[in-house]
Amino acid sequence: MEVFHPESKFDFIKGEVLLIHKPCSWTSFDVVNKIRRLIRRTHDIRKIKVGHAGTLDPMASGLLIICTGKATKTIDRFSDMDKEYTGTMVLGAVTPSYDTETQVSQRFGTKTLTARRIHDAMQTFRGEIIQYPPVFSAVKIKGRRAYKFARTDEEVTLSPRLVSIHEFTADRIELPEVDFSVRCTKGTYIRSLVDDVGKALQNGAYLKSLVRIKIGDYSLSEAYSMEQIENIIISKQQKS
Repeated sequence: MEVFHPESKFDFIKGEVLLIHKPCSWTSFDVVNKIRRLIRRTHDIRKIKVGHAGTLDPMASGLLIICTGKATKTIDRFSDMDKEYTGTMVLGAVTPSYDTETQVSQRFGTKTLTARRIHDAMQTFRGEIIQYPPVFSAVKIKGRRAYKFARTDEEVTLSPRLVSIHEFTADRIELPEVDFSVRCTKGTYIRSLVDDVGKALQNGAYLKSLVRIKIGDYSLSEAYSMEQIENIIISKQQKS
């Protein structure tokens, strides 16, 4: 299905596919709700389906595919596509959420870590791996999001999942930080992958930053910021 182009006309009911650059600190649902409210307000549409293909964590930014109207039927097709990310992990420490949403809970020395050890550890995760979602995640357990249990210190058991890591490389190593690139199948938690790297090094690691740069053949370079898409929707309505 074709994605929206600024020169085309909006037809939210028939369906639009919008490539959005999700800001850091926004949830994927924040983006969906913002666009839904904007469509309702500017186009006088009382009911409109809006959904996203592939959740991005609040602390991550990057490409988010938004579908409206009948195009929401294609969400699974987009969700099934491989994803590509760039990010930064911090070695020598762990956090309960595996990222910067929570404070460091334990620290480790990094003097014995070398570039070769880090590269080798990362390569062990290429191919099919069994992965456990972070306890601070949106996975549902008995109808509740896992992070709601985690924030009240309730113990939960998360089911493992089979994912594939096609590429996982270190682009810069300046301890304690490591910049990396990863291409993987749907459902992969990069936070869990980073945490597993720390364990493989008999050390610790947490995710400092993450950007999703591709979903299938769709690229972040094609995406609109929230401000841009809002201005486009408003200006098109004013011209209609």
